[in-house]
Amino acid sequence: MPNWHSDHIQSNGLRMHYTRTGGDKRPVVLAHGFSDNGLCWTPVAQILAADYDVIMVDARGHGLSDAPATGYALTDMAADLGGVIRGLGLHKPAVLGHSMGGATTYVLAGTQPDLPGAILIEDAGGINLASASRPDSAERMKQAGERMTNLQRMTRAEVLAQGRQTNPHWSEAELEPWADAKQQFNLHALNRMGTSVDNWPEIVAHITCPALLLTADVAKGAIVNADGVVALQQAIPQLEVVNIAGAGHNIRREQFARYMEVVQNFLRKHMV
Repeated sequence: MPNWHSDHIQSNGLRMHYTRTGGDKRPVVLAHGFSDNGLCWTPVAQILAADYDVIMVDARGHGLSDAPATGYALTDMAADLGGVIRGLGLHKPAVLGHSMGGATTYVLAGTQPDLPGAILIEDAGGINLASASRPDSAERMKQAGERMTNLQRMTRAEVLAQGRQTNPHWSEAELEPWADAKQQFNLHALNRMGTSVDNWPEIVAHITCPALLLTADVAKGAIVNADGVVALQQAIPQLEVVNIAGAGHNIRREQFARYMEVVQNFLRKHMV
């Protein structure tokens, strides 16, 4: 990570950590998924850094950011991300979010529509709007809690070994930061019960910037299904949708070349 800058900034009452590639270039902010951290975007940032100033933010409870006991609603995390963007003086950045980070990006763009210049979403739907059938949130958080507790009992080498076994097609460049993120994860971030967004359709209807949704194969674990795509395009008429075959929920980790092609084409079109 030559010349990349790592620092903290105050946002929404918290000390938020970020890594920045820098340079006098258009800004692109990356928002990671649940239990990842900002550096899980390293392979993406290494390519985008040639043309963009890439800012990888650790969400609250993740990476090196503060981890309050409560406050893990998407509205909280969107306010965190918006505060980082404003605090760093970023003008109309593109915001690319995966999963939890993608849902956070929807809320950011819907509640602060003048802030992002464009949004890109990797397999994230709307709450009660655009997801495939999944266990209820209580069961999912219980499963996540057990999984994260078990991972944090392991050594880094053991976490990596499990990652290689579970995700045999991921590159080492993906697995290394993934393992670090699991050990940095704060269990407070599991306190997400009662944090759903009740007015989700109203929020996404306020998104005015160019928007891209990347979808993949539900059979392989992707979240957004065909009905979800229709619902999102009805709520966000300018939403462009690209399906990347052969990938599940972690699209970039499973079909990296195609993913980067789509992302770069969209950025070239809308970040001029």
